[in-house]
Amino acid sequence: MKKSSHKNQRINGEVQRELSRIISREIKDPRINPMTSVTDVIVTPDLKFCKAFISVLGDAESAKETFAGLQSAAGYIRRELARSINLRNTPELIFVMDNSIEYGIEMSKKIDEVVGGDSDADVDETEALEDETDLNGDEDE
Repeated sequence: MKKSSHKNQRINGEVQRELSRIISREIKDPRINPMTSVTDVIVTPDLKFCKAFISVLGDAESAKETFAGLQSAAGYIRRELARSINLRNTPELIFVMDNSIEYGIEMSKKIDEVVGGDSDADVDETEALEDETDLNGDEDE
């Protein structure tokens, strides 16, 4: 499979910026969570399709409603994208829910718990060694 070209990467970046702007500032649908972000965009080389990875900060119900709102506004978003970006073809939008941010936060919390548990254990071991040293030092006197 051919690697994405520099031109395709620039198109992906520009489409991602414009989609973020359109979703956050121009769509008035109350179903769309204000904490919605476009994490990644992949536009096919023929510019026919665009897979937009959407992340919603909130609960699962909010994510479902946001996804439904984006699906219903896909035509409007595509039209605004065509107005703001001059491409040969305006790609058809395919929205995909991206849970990587939530997964990252969850993993970070688990790592903090494990590291916090290890540091508590290290402190206990250090205190035990200090106590043992004090006991040994008292015995020599």
